[in-house]
Amino acid sequence: MNDTFVQPQRTAQWQHLAALPATPHLRDLLQDQQRSNAYQLTGAGVTLDFSRQRVDDTTLSALHALAQARGVLPMAHDMVRGQHINTTEDRAVLHMALRGAGQAQAPWGEDISLQVRKELNRFLTFADTVHNGEALGHTGLAITDVVNVGIGGSDLGPRMATQALAAQAGKRVRVHFVSNPDAWALHQTLTGLDAARTLVVVSSKTFTTQETLTLATTAREWLVASGISEAAIGKHLAAVSAATDKTSAFGISPERVFGFWDWVGGRYSVWSAIGLPLAISIGSDNFLAFLAGAHAMDQHFLHTPAQHNLPLTMALLGIWNRNFLGAPTQLVAPYAWRLEKFTAFIQQMDMESNGKSTHINGDPVAIGTGPIVWGGLGIDGQHAYFQLIHQGTHTVPVDFIGVRTEDTPGARAQEHHRVTLLNLNAQAKALACGRDQADTAQSLRDAGMSEADVTRLTPHRAFAGNVPSNVLWLDALTPHTLGALIALYEHKVFCQAAIWGIHAYDQWGVELGKTMAKAMESSR
Repeated sequence: MNDTFVQPQRTAQWQHLAALPATPHLRDLLQDQQRSNAYQLTGAGVTLDFSRQRVDDTTLSALHALAQARGVLPMAHDMVRGQHINTTEDRAVLHMALRGAGQAQAPWGEDISLQVRKELNRFLTFADTVHNGEALGHTGLAITDVVNVGIGGSDLGPRMATQALAAQAGKRVRVHFVSNPDAWALHQTLTGLDAARTLVVVSSKTFTTQETLTLATTAREWLVASGISEAAIGKHLAAVSAATDKTSAFGISPERVFGFWDWVGGRYSVWSAIGLPLAISIGSDNFLAFLAGAHAMDQHFLHTPAQHNLPLTMALLGIWNRNFLGAPTQLVAPYAWRLEKFTAFIQQMDMESNGKSTHINGDPVAIGTGPIVWGGLGIDGQHAYFQLIHQGTHTVPVDFIGVRTEDTPGARAQEHHRVTLLNLNAQAKALACGRDQADTAQSLRDAGMSEADVTRLTPHRAFAGNVPSNVLWLDALTPHTLGALIALYEHKVFCQAAIWGIHAYDQWGVELGKTMAKAMESSR
C-alpha cells in the first residue's frame, strides 16, 4: 500500500483544470493564423498537429502543471531503470530495452542489454534464412509460406506491422496470421498452401494458451497428414516461447525456439522475438530500422522538456477530452490502407493497459480512466460512422493519421494519394468548424432553395462542429516511422496511467477469462 498516494481529482491542479472556463469554439480558435504552427510538435519523424483540440495556452499550462504534480516524467525514468513499477506482478517494465540494447550505459544495465542482443541476433539470423530462401523444408524445397499462430499481443503487433510494411516485404515468402480458434480461420489459411514449403510459427510465452495450442495442434496434424514424417516435422516448425520443455515435446528443436522475458507485456512485445514473422517478411535490416524508430521516440520522450514532449502532450490532450470534456471514447482513423490493423493494435494496447477501476494503492477509482478506443480506416469510416461524429449526441475525439508521401507503384498512385489526403484534411476541418445555422441557411439559398425549404432544412443540415482532433503525420510509411508511431502511443498510455494513478502493465481481467475457461473445461 502506498500511504502517500493522492487520487488525481483531489489535487489542486486537477481542481484548477475543472474550474477553467470553456474555450471558444474551434472555428473561432482557428481564426488565429499562428495556431497551426504553435500547436505542432515533432519527434522521431512523427509530427503532431493538435491545433484542432479544444485547448488554449491556459489549458495547456494547467495540464502540464498536472503532469508535473503527478510526477509523470520521473516515473518514466523509474520504468526505464528497471524498477518494478508493475507492482501487482512484482515486475519491471522494460520493452524500451528491446529497442535500445545497443546504447552505451543503458539505464536498465548491461546484463539485460546482453540478453536482448543475444536473442535479437538469434531470431534475426533465423528470420533472414527464411527471408532469403535459405530455409528448406523436408524435401529440400525453400520455405515460401509462414503461418504464425498466436493471439492477443502474439498476433496483433506482428500482423499489423507486417501489413503496414508491405512495401518492404521480400518476394520469396508470404506471411499469414491465424489467431482465432474457429476452425474456418485456419482452414482458409492452409487451403492452397504446400506443406513441404510451409513453416508454422507458434507464438505463446507459456505454450499453454488454449486458443493458440488448439490452432498449433491442428496445423501440426495438417503437416503430418500432408506427408511430413515425425522425424522431419522440426523443419516446418518454430516457436516464440519461454517453455522449452513444452516446445520440445511438440517437436520443435531448441535452436528454433526464441524467447522473451517476463518484463515484456504481450501488447508491448512486437519488438521482441514475437516480431519474428515481421522480421521474416521485411528482413533483419528493416527490422532493425523498426527498432531504431521506436528507440528514437524513447529518447525524445525521456529527454525532451515537457512542453515540447510529443507523447506527454498527446496524453494530456486525451486526459482533457476524457475527464474534462466528458468524452468516453477515442477514435483512431488512419488514412493509409497499410495501417488498416493499426486501430485494433492500439485498441488492445490502450484498453488492456488502462481499462482499470482501481488505483495503485487499492482504492476504487472515481474518475474516468482508459477511453473506449475504436475506429478503422478513415475513408471507410466517412461512409459509415462519421455521421454520428458530425451530428450525433456524442463528443468523439479523433486521431487522424496521415502519410505525406506515396510510394505505391502505378501511374495513378499520386492521384489516389491526393484524394486520400484531401479527405483527411476536409474531415478534420469539418469536424472542428462545423457549419452554423446562418452559413447553412445561406448555402441553401445559394443552391436556389425557397425560403420555406431553407427554414425547414437548415436544422437538419447544420453542424455543431467543435469536435477535437489530432492529426499525426508521417513523412513516409517506413520501418523507422512505424516504430516511432507505435512507441508514441505506448508512452501516451503510460503517461495517462501515471496521471490517473492506475497500473498500466497488468491485465487481470484477461487472466480471469482464461482461468474460468480452464475451470469449465476441467469440470466437464
